[in-house]
Amino acid sequence: MVQRLLLAALAAAPLAALAGSHGRASSPDTTGTAPGLTQTTARSADGLPWYRPRHAVVQTGGGLGMVAAGVGYSLRDRLDLDILLGYVPKKYAGSTLSLASAKLLYSPWTLPVGEKWSVKPLSVGVYFSYTHGTINDEEPNQYSPGYYWFSTDTRVGPLLGSRLSYALPPTAAGRKRNLSGYYELGTNDLYLISYVQNTKGLSPADILTLSLGVKVDF
Repeated sequence: MVQRLLLAALAAAPLAALAGSHGRASSPDTTGTAPGLTQTTARSADGLPWYRPRHAVVQTGGGLGMVAAGVGYSLRDRLDLDILLGYVPKKYAGSTLSLASAKLLYSPWTLPVGEKWSVKPLSVGVYFSYTHGTINDEEPNQYSPGYYWFSTDTRVGPLLGSRLSYALPPTAAGRKRNLSGYYELGTNDLYLISYVQNTKGLSPADILTLSLGVKVDF
């Protein structure tokens, strides 16, 4: 089930980017592609094939691994979908953890700061993560049904952050490229429920996670 959700998330963003290019005038097909298939339908608005990632991501923290890395897709420079694989060593978690996650972030504004720099002051979104390797996660019949009322390996939650970008030289095809640093504050379903049930014992700071990361456009 989890694997199917991740595959669906991975497929959704590039298909959305492809849909955004529909309606534009297309030139005749001179490449020998099948009838009805043109360069416009085979490529997205930025000129890349729809299935190719637009950037690479590396981050630490945020509940997605001590180190997490992956690739992402962008739609009109506002909507980003990142697919990450994370890792936590055994010495920090009691068992070695592997995490697969997907983040969807919307950044409504981009503010120029000088000639090369720009800021996305607000990014909001959600994430989904699956953790493999949690202690007792695969021990059958160790606990009675319902002992853990929550999932021990699946988390979903909101994200809030911002991004600072530096303009890199464009590609040979003229596509803009940026090197960006970002931070994200987040929480998850279990933390939020715990806070609502115990507001006297927990503060908002107790349920927040912080991630720091870098993105570079291809």
